[in-house]
Amino acid sequence: MNSYVPYLDTALPVAERVTDLVARMTLPEKVGQMLQLDAREGVRHLVEDLHVGSLVHTSPARIHEAADLSRDSRLGIPLLIADDCIHGHSFWEGATIFPTQLGMASSWDAELVEQVARVTATEVAATGIHWTFSPVLCIARDLRWGRVNETFGEDPFLIGELASAMVRGYQGDGLADPTAILACAKHFAGYSETQGGRDASEADISQRKLRSWFLPPFERVAREGCRTFMLGYQSMDGVPITINDWLLNDVLRGEWGYTGTLVTDWDTVGRMVWEQQVCADHTEAAAAAVRAGNDMVMTTPKFFEGAQKAVANGLLAESALDAAVGRILTLKFELGLFENPRRPDLERQAAVIGVDRHAQLNLDVARRSLVLLSNDGLLPLDGGFSADESGRAAAPGTAPARTVLVVGPNADDPQTQLGDWAGASGQIDWMPNGQPRAMTQTVLDGFRDHVPPTWTVTHARGAGILTTAPDPEGALNPDGQPRPAIVVPDRPDADLIAEAVAAARGADYVVAVVGDRIELVGEGKSTATLELVGGQIALLDALAATGTPMVVVLISSKPLVLPPSALGAAAIVCAFNPGMRGGRAIAELALGLIEPSGRLPVSFPRHAGQQPTYYNQIRGQHGDRYADLPQTPAFAFGAGLSYTTIEYSDLRILTPTVTAGETVRAEVTLRNTGARPALETVQVYIHDVVSSVTWAVKELKTYRQVELAPGETRTVTIELPVDDCTIVDRHAVRIVEPGDIELLVGPSSRDDVQLRACFTIKG
Repeated sequence: MNSYVPYLDTALPVAERVTDLVARMTLPEKVGQMLQLDAREGVRHLVEDLHVGSLVHTSPARIHEAADLSRDSRLGIPLLIADDCIHGHSFWEGATIFPTQLGMASSWDAELVEQVARVTATEVAATGIHWTFSPVLCIARDLRWGRVNETFGEDPFLIGELASAMVRGYQGDGLADPTAILACAKHFAGYSETQGGRDASEADISQRKLRSWFLPPFERVAREGCRTFMLGYQSMDGVPITINDWLLNDVLRGEWGYTGTLVTDWDTVGRMVWEQQVCADHTEAAAAAVRAGNDMVMTTPKFFEGAQKAVANGLLAESALDAAVGRILTLKFELGLFENPRRPDLERQAAVIGVDRHAQLNLDVARRSLVLLSNDGLLPLDGGFSADESGRAAAPGTAPARTVLVVGPNADDPQTQLGDWAGASGQIDWMPNGQPRAMTQTVLDGFRDHVPPTWTVTHARGAGILTTAPDPEGALNPDGQPRPAIVVPDRPDADLIAEAVAAARGADYVVAVVGDRIELVGEGKSTATLELVGGQIALLDALAATGTPMVVVLISSKPLVLPPSALGAAAIVCAFNPGMRGGRAIAELALGLIEPSGRLPVSFPRHAGQQPTYYNQIRGQHGDRYADLPQTPAFAFGAGLSYTTIEYSDLRILTPTVTAGETVRAEVTLRNTGARPALETVQVYIHDVVSSVTWAVKELKTYRQVELAPGETRTVTIELPVDDCTIVDRHAVRIVEPGDIELLVGPSSRDDVQLRACFTIKG
C-alpha cells in the first residue's frame, strides 16, 4: 500500500503541497479552516467539531492542548495562533511592553521601531504564537476616536515609514526564520475616518480621498511583503469593508498584486447581519464575505454553518472556498508548521522574554518617545545634574538640596503608563493583575530612583479621574461580547487637593502627572470630550495658584485639551503611554540626564470642537479661524523642543528645474546655538503652488535626524525624488503634475518656523 502523502513532502513546492491538501479536505474542513475563533472558553469543540484553522486569545495553558488536538485531527493541519501583540507581547506575563504606537511614532525613528518589532517577535515566537495583529496603519484624524493610541499619528508618509519598519521587524528574515511572526496591516482602509469620533461608524470617504491619504501606507507595506491584512469594521458609501469588492479586489489584489491573506476584524461577518443589517442571515453574509475575497473569518462561529448552507443553496461556489483555504495553508507551509508547529518553548522563553537587553531597548524607546512641548527654562531642573564638556549630563550638581512633589492620578499608575493592549487592559481573562508591578517604573519611581542623594521626593494623589458603572443597555452586545462600562467622572476632592496644595507649598518643584485611563481608551470607547476628566483640572488650578514652579506631565492615549493652568505651567512633557520604562525616562528628562528629542506625530487641539485638527488640511475655506477660536492647534504636528536652540538658515535648492524620475536636491544649514547637544529632526514638506485639483496646504515628504554638539554648525543635504511630489487628480489617478513647488524645511509643520525655496517640475 502506497502511504506517500504529497502535502507532507517538504521537497515539493509549497503550491503543490497546498493543492494536494485542499483536494483531500471535506467541505466542513475547508469552512473550518477559514475560521479564527476565540479560545477563552476552551478549544476542544473548536478544533474537533468546527475544524478551526486559527485561534485568538489563547491562554498559555491552552496552546499545548490546541496543538495536540490539531495534530491528532484527520489531516493533521496545524493551527495558526494569533493575538494582538501591538506594542510588545501584550498578554504574556513578564513580557516587554513598549510605548504604544503613538509613543513610538514620537521618536520619528524607523530603525528604532524595527528593533521594537524584532524584539516583540522574538518574545512572541517563543510562546507558541505565530501572528500579531499589528501594525496599525490608520490615520489619526478625529481625536475623540478611542483608538488613536494604536496609530502612528496623522501623517500618511510617517505612518508608511514606521509601519514598513515594523513589518520588517516582525517578519524577520522570512517566515522560515523561527523568530519570525506574521505581521498584519490594519485596518484596511479608512476605519479611522469616523463620524463624530464614534468607533466603526460609516466612513464618508470618496475613492479619490482614499487614494490621496488613506491607501498609500497600505500600498507600501503590501508591495513590501506584509503577509496579512485585516479589514476595518466600518462601511463606506453604504458598503461594509468586509464585502467592498472595489477595495479588496480591484485595488488590493488587482492594482497592487497582493497575494497575501485577508482576515476580517472581530465578527465583522456577523455584524453585517445584526448591526449593519445588509444581510438577512449568516448564510447570505458568509457567501458575500467569501465572494469578496476574505480568507480568515474572525470570531463569527455561525460562519461555519452559514458557508456550508451557502454552498448547498448555490449562493457560493466551493472553488471560492478553495482559493481562501489555499492562501491560509500557504502561510502554514511557509512557516513550516506541518514539520514544527512552533509550540511554546520554555527554554527559549527564559532566554528572551523580558531580558535586560530588551528592557534597555524599551528604555531607549521611552526616552525617544517623550516630547517637550513647552519650557520656560525650568527644565532641566536646577541642581539636578551638571553637564560635562560635551554638554551631556554627567554628575549631580552642587546646588542646594531640593524637594520635588510628584503629584497627580497618573504619577504612580503602572497600568495607565502601559496603555491599551497590555495585560490588564480588558481584552483577556488570564492576567487580571496585569504585568508584574516590579517591571514598570512609574514617574514616582523614576524620581525616587534618580534624584541626587540630597533631594527629597514627596507624593500626593491630588485627584481621581473616574469610576465606572454598568451600561444601562445591558451587560452584552448582540454578538455576546461584554459592553464596555460607562465612565463616571470623579468630582474634585477637596481633601485630596488640600493635601496636594500643602505639599506643593513645601516643595521647590511640582511635577503634576495627569492624563486619561484605560476606561477612556480602545474599541467602542470613543469620548465626547478631550478635556482632562475628573478632578484633574481643579487640581492643576490649585497647584498653579501656589506659585511653586510646575512641570505638567501628560500620560495619555492621545492629545488632550489642556486647561490654562497647564498651558501656563513652566514646562509640559507629553508621554503617550510610554511603557514599562516610561517613568524612569520622564524623570531622566526632567533632571537633565537625557536630551528631549521627541516630535509630535499628531497635533494637539485647543478645543474638541476643532476636530479634526491635522496639519495637511485641504486648502480652500472662508477665513482662517472660527469666530470664537483660532483654527491653529495648541501644538502642531512635528513640534517638540530641545534643551538647546537650533537655528535654521540658508536653504538652497541645487536643482531648481527637474522632471519626473529625477531627484530634487537641496541644502540647509543648522547651528546649535545653545550649550547642550541635540538630536534634531529636520522636516521637509512641499507645497504645490498651483494644482489642478484642490490639495493639501503642505505635505511631509521626508525627514532627517541630525546630531549637533553645542556650538556645532552642519550643512544638511536633502534629497527628494520628484516621483514623490504627486497629487491625485480628478480621475483619482496619482500623477506628478508640472508646475512650481515650494520646499518647506524646518523643525515642525508650523509656517512660522519653516524656510521656503522653490523648484519647478517640467512636464
